[in-house]
Amino acid sequence: MSEDNKDLRDDLNDMLGDAKEGARKAADKAEEFAQEAKGKAKEFAGEAKEAAKDFQQDAKEVFSDGKNVAIIAHITLIGWIIAVIMNSNEKNEFASFYIRQMLGLMLCSIILYFIPVVGWIANLLIFVLWIISLVGAIGGEKKETILLGKQFQEWFSAL
Repeated sequence: MSEDNKDLRDDLNDMLGDAKEGARKAADKAEEFAQEAKGKAKEFAGEAKEAAKDFQQDAKEVFSDGKNVAIIAHITLIGWIIAVIMNSNEKNEFASFYIRQMLGLMLCSIILYFIPVVGWIANLLIFVLWIISLVGAIGGEKKETILLGKQFQEWFSAL
């Protein structure tokens, strides 16, 4: 039996050696994979930084362009609030003009809403004035609202 024990011990030592060799190969592969992943992560980080810089530059151009802010001001009350916030840091006269116009139109619309029939019909006129104002903003020209446009500019000059 000692011969059998020796054969068994040799077989176990061979298997243990094979396992150690396999573990070394796996560790080498893992190290190689980690180095490759590290390189790709650095590459990705560089690309992400470049994309962030590009996005930042594009955002600055959009926010500094008064035309875009003026158009945003026409998109419901939420759009108007966003436009006011966008225009608060670096005032743009074109954007401020349409922010004032839209505030006046929104206030008129709210007041007229509570007057039955006549107010509702007048709100249709306000809607037409809103469309004319939006077309002016898209076209890049300052179009005062008919009747009250000059007053809107005076009353809301702080915006």
